[in-house]
Amino acid sequence: MAPKRPGRSSASKPNKAATATVSTPSAPAPTSRTSSLPSVAIQSADAQTTIQLLMKALELIVLGAAYSTISQLCLSPVYGSIPPSLHHSRITMAAVFAAWLGKSALGSYIPNDVVNLLPIFAFMIPPIQFFLFQYSGEMGPIYGPLVTELVTYFPLVALSMYAVAVVTEKVDLSRFGNRVQNSGPAIATYFVFTATEKLTENYIRQNIGSGLIFTRSGLQFVAATFYALLLPSRAVVFAVLPILHSASVNVHVPLDHTTSVLNDTLHVHNYSLVVRQESLTGYISVLDNLQDNFRVMRCDHSLLGGEWTLPSKYESRVKEPIYSVFTLLEAVRLVETESGKRQPVISDNQKNALVVGLGIGTTPSALIAHGIQTTTIEIDPVVHSFAMQYFALPTNHTSIIEDAARFVDRARLASSEHHSYNYIIHDVFTGGAEPASLFTQEFIQGLSDLLKPEGVVAINYAGDLSLPSAGLVVNTIKSVFPTCRLFREETGTPTGPSSADQPLSQDFTNMVLFCRKTAEPFSFRAVAEADCLGSQARRNHLQPKHEIAAEFFGDGTGLLRRGKTEALQRWQRESAVGHWRIMRKVLPGVVWENW
Repeated sequence: MAPKRPGRSSASKPNKAATATVSTPSAPAPTSRTSSLPSVAIQSADAQTTIQLLMKALELIVLGAAYSTISQLCLSPVYGSIPPSLHHSRITMAAVFAAWLGKSALGSYIPNDVVNLLPIFAFMIPPIQFFLFQYSGEMGPIYGPLVTELVTYFPLVALSMYAVAVVTEKVDLSRFGNRVQNSGPAIATYFVFTATEKLTENYIRQNIGSGLIFTRSGLQFVAATFYALLLPSRAVVFAVLPILHSASVNVHVPLDHTTSVLNDTLHVHNYSLVVRQESLTGYISVLDNLQDNFRVMRCDHSLLGGEWTLPSKYESRVKEPIYSVFTLLEAVRLVETESGKRQPVISDNQKNALVVGLGIGTTPSALIAHGIQTTTIEIDPVVHSFAMQYFALPTNHTSIIEDAARFVDRARLASSEHHSYNYIIHDVFTGGAEPASLFTQEFIQGLSDLLKPEGVVAINYAGDLSLPSAGLVVNTIKSVFPTCRLFREETGTPTGPSSADQPLSQDFTNMVLFCRKTAEPFSFRAVAEADCLGSQARRNHLQPKHEIAAEFFGDGTGLLRRGKTEALQRWQRESAVGHWRIMRKVLPGVVWENW
């Protein structure tokens, strides 16, 4: 038997019991530490990545929703505010759903990096619009906005929502179930987009015109820049060409150079741009006709008024208007009653007038010239500024820059304002439609409260008299004022308002309602030379002539109430299309297209 070697005793063999006793408390601890720390780090990294992805998706949704308002604003100078809205909501929803359906159905065939084209396309939209606007006359007010948005706004929103789908695809929502994982992002996108669309619209419209960034082209450039930052790609270098086009020849961009290009274009057609600025009621500009010598103020695709620029040979104390309706409104001074004839005569300088809606200031200028203490209410500060600077609106009047509905509500609460005015002029047509809120029974009642017992109100309604909307407005006004007489700007042929069974041809014109607070009938005295202020236009048009029979609109019972003006707005869409066609006859298409 071989001798045992030193150190190779039985003690040198592993002692299972001793080994277990030593290793049991210590072994699990390092194992636990080395496995749990990486797990926490991975979970933290996953959460951070998820937040980053969701934030990126949210930013893309906000950009797409904001462009909804930007697109509408860019179309309004060429088509007005109403025609572009006719199909806009459908286009928006179609783009959102097309993106998500396309991602789920065709995602395997469409590479995800297609979204890198989004910044380039955003920079290309202004040149595309510049090109398409030149064909607005051929496409018309219905198909023009539709075609323009189908090739600009629709692809932009669709690509934006497709990018959202690509981003949210990387977010793990499986812990909430397959239904949330598959459908949750799409449903959330819809609701976030809808809510953001309304919020951004309010913000943009409140700040439009406040600086270069808050112009139509400025907002387009800012949106495109944000797209480039969110979706960085080398391909964005191709955006240089559309950017150069916008900065050099795109007349819609309000730069000194592009304004010169705009005037070069207009001069060929005997027009010249005096000034332009974007504001809360629309794109406002002043234009001179170099051939026929008149000046107009434009708001989007409508005119707020105009006057002849040649010196008057009649030594007129006021400017000669090119539209007779504004002189017709001054006929409030001619109203008389049998009982009033027996009362002492009150001179003009002892009377007060309130003018709701300024335009170029034709009517208030005449009232001021007669010595009447005149107050004007105009919601748009740019309109008031341009009327003062370019249409010689006198400074000796009280000017209130405020929403007329808010002013009237406040004045009704102040007893000192009750029965303050001998005359009230209501003329608020702008942008191709009447503000529905200023034709509600509540607003008209507010005007009645501000009118003196023997006072007169003149309300101008510009619209298609063959549509039920005109009758709705007349019925609402007559529900407040017991005695009214209606006059149109010129003779017309329709015999009554249209209905679903008996449609009539279009009859777009200005209709002025003269109303009093008492049931006593009234008439208009003959125009004296002093009433004309030396103006030939007033000699020809101051006396109301073309009266509309009381039974023209029937005895309808429909009324416009605050918050319930859908009926009027529905018919305004049809009336706005007719107004667009009339404006294209008043000024050439090249003037409307080059804004």
